[in-house]
Amino acid sequence: MNKKAQLGVFAVYVIAGIGALIGAALLLVSLWRPGTFAELRGAATDVAAPVGEVGARARTGSQGVLEAISGFYRAGSRNAALQREVKLARVKLAEAEALKQENRRLKSVLGLASRGQKPVAVARLIGSTSASARRFAYISAGSGDGVRPGMPVTSPMGLVGRVLETGSRSSRVLLLTDSESMVPVRRAQGDAVAFAEGRADGSLRLRLINLGINPIEPGDVFVTSGAGGIFQPGMAVAVATQITRDGAIAQLLSNPAATDFVMIEPIWQQQAVRSLNAPPRVPAEIVDDETSAEAPVTAPAGATAPATSDQPASGQTAAEDE
Repeated sequence: MNKKAQLGVFAVYVIAGIGALIGAALLLVSLWRPGTFAELRGAATDVAAPVGEVGARARTGSQGVLEAISGFYRAGSRNAALQREVKLARVKLAEAEALKQENRRLKSVLGLASRGQKPVAVARLIGSTSASARRFAYISAGSGDGVRPGMPVTSPMGLVGRVLETGSRSSRVLLLTDSESMVPVRRAQGDAVAFAEGRADGSLRLRLINLGINPIEPGDVFVTSGAGGIFQPGMAVAVATQITRDGAIAQLLSNPAATDFVMIEPIWQQQAVRSLNAPPRVPAEIVDDETSAEAPVTAPAGATAPATSDQPASGQTAAEDE
């Protein structure tokens, strides 16, 4: 090795040694007084900050580009999944709304049961006729549940009709809108008494009992009057919509098409209904008078029968003989 090379190696070792000494000195100073080189470190950080920002922006941009590319390739599947979730959420929302309405109707039925007399049965309205002049409905309760013909059928909105025929587990109901239905009603506020007759178009005709000045006004609510003993007084029936000469045309409050559950209630005055349906009875006094009139008269012992025009008396016969 020549002398120049040896000098170069020696210079490298010397520089390395000096650098090591300077580094050791700086380490000792930083350990002894940590804040001595704070300004230098801050200046170095300021110098390196623009480079770091450029690197961070490049890194963020590359990530955004990669996410955009991957999102573009996965957008179709995500869109289809979101559409399925939206459809499922709509179905669940509709089911929840249906359950909410069902609970509201059941609570109304329970409230109606708590306000009035105990019902015979609570049933579902399973069908009704609406295309003919005759209006019937069918309920899921029959004679096995205690239902009998003539019992009123009500809903939370008011009177629906009365039981016409019963089976073991189902019954046929004569609706108020049937042409053969007639219910005694009165105005909820006032003393106007009328009969609610069914019409073929699904409405009711209110015929006043006392003719004269028509006191009915549109919007008047009519309830059962209790006459006849079948329907309990105070059941909502209809609201007047059109005034006529002898009453009004009314709209039924309890629409069977919008009713799910109904209550079958007992006849309000069963004794009165039985008395009306029973054959007429003749008073006992009249029966006794008729019996006494038809029975032969028996003379008491020792009495003489009165003479008749066909047979003269015994005294008169003797006088004529003399």
